[in-house]
Amino acid sequence: MSTQKKAKRLYGFEPDYAVSPAKTLLETLETLKMTQKELAIRTGLTEQTIVRILKSEQPITFETANKLEMVTNVPARLWNTMEMNYRQQLSKLKQAKTLEHGIDWLKEVPVKELMMHGYISKESSGADLVHETLKFYGVSSVDSWNAIWNEPKVAARRSDCFDTQPGPASAWIRLGEVQAQGITTSSYRKEKFKDALLHIRELTTRSPSVFIDEMRTLCSDSGVALSLVKEVKEVPWNGASKWLSPDKAMILLSLRGKGEDLFWSSFFHEAYHILHGEKQRLYIAEKNSTDTEEQKADHFAAEILIPARFNEHIASCTSKQEIIKLAQALIICPGIVADRYRHLTQRWTYFTDLTQTFDWTDNA
Repeated sequence: MSTQKKAKRLYGFEPDYAVSPAKTLLETLETLKMTQKELAIRTGLTEQTIVRILKSEQPITFETANKLEMVTNVPARLWNTMEMNYRQQLSKLKQAKTLEHGIDWLKEVPVKELMMHGYISKESSGADLVHETLKFYGVSSVDSWNAIWNEPKVAARRSDCFDTQPGPASAWIRLGEVQAQGITTSSYRKEKFKDALLHIRELTTRSPSVFIDEMRTLCSDSGVALSLVKEVKEVPWNGASKWLSPDKAMILLSLRGKGEDLFWSSFFHEAYHILHGEKQRLYIAEKNSTDTEEQKADHFAAEILIPARFNEHIASCTSKQEIIKLAQALIICPGIVADRYRHLTQRWTYFTDLTQTFDWTDNA
């Protein structure tokens, strides 16, 4: 833990009560031997107003603070500061009670995984933990979280995972959003992104240590932020895509599986949604989806990687050498050709050693 965080834990006392400026005003009146009626006359305020202020039922306004300064010789800025601190503390206490009611909600969210990602402090608990978790999601209450992630009207609920695991599902998407928000991009340009995809396809023959940075640069220059996020337990997705703003899109890929064939097909699948999808919808890639748009995205990805006219040639291959030679001719990694072969022939154990697995850390 950093020194700064330790200091905050040791000395950052947060009282569970609020001190009203009314107490100071009563003490001041006692010192001045002044009655409430006399204070009302001297300030030009009604006695009822003075009574409400002394009962903390009415705030001390800037105008009232100026009048109190003239009568009590206590600077207006002090009255203003005390009033502001009092109201702020009341608000925090009210929020803390509300947050306590959200503790059960934490059972839906993969808190431990978010702690491992560093978005939530491992020392947090109770209402503080609810507060940090809501802050990670960018919402102010559990009701707001439900409105975004757990309502039937949310487009993402076209995925069964949101019905059964809304907490882990939303956490993975949100991790991608946070990462994407930290990526600076140009304004989205469709034609430039199309051109970028052709260059990115050529990167399939390179290692992650080389292609990740180039790939991200090509995407960001086109207005697309590429997020790479480690898989979250109970979330079976390989990719997702959405628009963060009218000029900035996000493609989110999981490090799940780590096979090069799966990685590249997922990327180009999501690229289709950026090029042709609805800007209001969150797209999620799932296996064997019956959604028409998902099937179109699968076809788009397959055609970019290896056009269908090569299928007959691929299916007729009888050795690794033929697969490798064809991959060289297509300027694509052998693993993708081998994957196409397996899908065409249903021979799932053939040429598996040609498909590389990526060994990378979270966030690449």
